[in-house]
Amino acid sequence: MRIIIEGAGQVGSHLAKMLSAEGSEVTVIDHDPGRIRSLSSSADVSTIVGGPSSIASLKDAGCSDADLFIGVNPGGSQSSNIVSALLAKKLGTKRVVARVDDEHFLSPENKVLFKDMGLDMLFFPEKIASDEIVDMLRHNASTESMDFARGKLQMAVFKLDDDSPLLDMNVAEFHHKVTQANQTSAFRIVALSREGKTIIPKFDTSFKYGDYLYIIALRDGMPDLLKYLGKDQVNIKRVMIMGGSEIAQMVAERLSAAGMDEVKIIESDPVHSRELSEQLPESINVATGDVRNTDFLIEEDLLGYQAVLAVTGNDELNILACVAAKKLGVPRVIAQVENLEYIHLAEEMGVDSVVNKKLITASRIFKFTLSDKVRSVRYMSGTNAEVLEYTAAPGSRITKGTLKDITFPDNAIIGGVIRGGESFIAVGHTRIEPYDRVAVFALPESVKEIDKFFR
Repeated sequence: MRIIIEGAGQVGSHLAKMLSAEGSEVTVIDHDPGRIRSLSSSADVSTIVGGPSSIASLKDAGCSDADLFIGVNPGGSQSSNIVSALLAKKLGTKRVVARVDDEHFLSPENKVLFKDMGLDMLFFPEKIASDEIVDMLRHNASTESMDFARGKLQMAVFKLDDDSPLLDMNVAEFHHKVTQANQTSAFRIVALSREGKTIIPKFDTSFKYGDYLYIIALRDGMPDLLKYLGKDQVNIKRVMIMGGSEIAQMVAERLSAAGMDEVKIIESDPVHSRELSEQLPESINVATGDVRNTDFLIEEDLLGYQAVLAVTGNDELNILACVAAKKLGVPRVIAQVENLEYIHLAEEMGVDSVVNKKLITASRIFKFTLSDKVRSVRYMSGTNAEVLEYTAAPGSRITKGTLKDITFPDNAIIGGVIRGGESFIAVGHTRIEPYDRVAVFALPESVKEIDKFFR
């Protein structure tokens, strides 16, 4: 696949590295020679130094026969991304997507307008991240979650603590324990992450302290799953947000509108703090202070909050603020971490959940590199694996037999199926039928092969 990316900022560079590693032919355009040099030294991509929306640069990059154009110019008005994408479409690129920085662009009527103009997708990373955080607070017994078909099936990630009842048990023993209590399984372990390595488990795979379990569950099976894992949902009524970033404002407004008892933002800059107080609804409290000052946070009643969210724009500060809050007794802490190398470190230090704009954005865009049978793609933090939702095409390979009789890639596993109004966990004798929606957990090297099974 031929892909052109305009913008070599954080998001553009991450996409370029990821898509080139997947085997795509990637060309990156940016007006900043320094960003281009930095990307060229770390990724196998072609580069062009050129201004935003430059028709000459778009032609040089090969827009006339490109499969996908991604406008993620990091500076100035994000409307330049829309202009670039529309130009790329007119020049011949099959599908085009653009980053925006205004939530109004994403209103239903505006989406239709842009679709009619030729844009295949608009995305707002900060908005996507804020939605992710709100979802993390809702499913707070897990470190991360993903819903299929409005929650009929759920993918959840759980960390095994030192008091977990699963320690030293293996998959077969856990399966036996579950099926003794239930005639049919309402959940299935599809993978585990251990010391940064993702493992598709076998029946004899044992669980260890610090493992992250990736589990597909039916909505009705989630309460039993939490019981087996020794996890409890936290009743979150008060949330403290450290940092007054755009993500912080979006999350605060969503939580306040949902009826949260109290939402407080801590912002270090007095001028910005005053602006937030004037702009945000009165139901949101804003305090000026340093999130590194534990005495100040305690004065602001830190210990009276059930959740702390750190989104200051500084990874190290976010991680340390969450670690300190956790050690002081806050039940749930979430950190924004943009450096991918810090994600595992944050989890090791006790941060409950990590949100990363680049991973979330990459999930949305990677879908465009696969067949039209994939409904959604999600990168889970802490692993290089992907969770995909497919629709099985009539006559496709996946419908040719039971799962145990189909030679499915070793580094992938089908977790669950949605058929009409019914959802169920996939097992060996399950047979996928045309138009089934299928949840797949896969390592990157097997994704292209999996795609062929559903066409």
